[in-house]
Amino acid sequence: MAKSKIMGSAKATRRKSRKKASAIQARRKKEFLYRGFTMEELLAMSTEEVLELLPSRARRTYLRDLNYEQQLLVDKLKSAEGPVRTHRRDIPVLPQFVGKTVSVYNGKEFKDIEIKAEMIGHYIGEFVLTRRAPQHSGPGVGATRSSRFMPLK
Repeated sequence: MAKSKIMGSAKATRRKSRKKASAIQARRKKEFLYRGFTMEELLAMSTEEVLELLPSRARRTYLRDLNYEQQLLVDKLKSAEGPVRTHRRDIPVLPQFVGKTVSVYNGKEFKDIEIKAEMIGHYIGEFVLTRRAPQHSGPGVGATRSSRFMPLK
């Protein structure tokens, strides 16, 4: 009897060790890479070198030169400390913008977004939706066969 008790405890310890080994380990933060370059390398590059890494539509926006309002926003974002309010949704995110806060107008109100490294190459307007999903209520009286027979209080 003593032998079976020992075997049972050994089995329990093996089960515990398997359970511990299969438990989800805390995930390590992976270093962000944009097309094989770290954030420090991107910030050290010149604007022309960064533009070569951007997708074609974003690259073309900068190569054709920004209009006056777009250029003002880019200059503000590069030097800003606090949030920058704007109606311009058509500015591609550059590495110099990472960490900045932008309040973008969605047609009704300004929505704050903090620019993260994963946003590089995307337009600012992509992160502030202009349309809402419709909020439907329940069906009205007569909409279904069963709703015709509603008791009248």
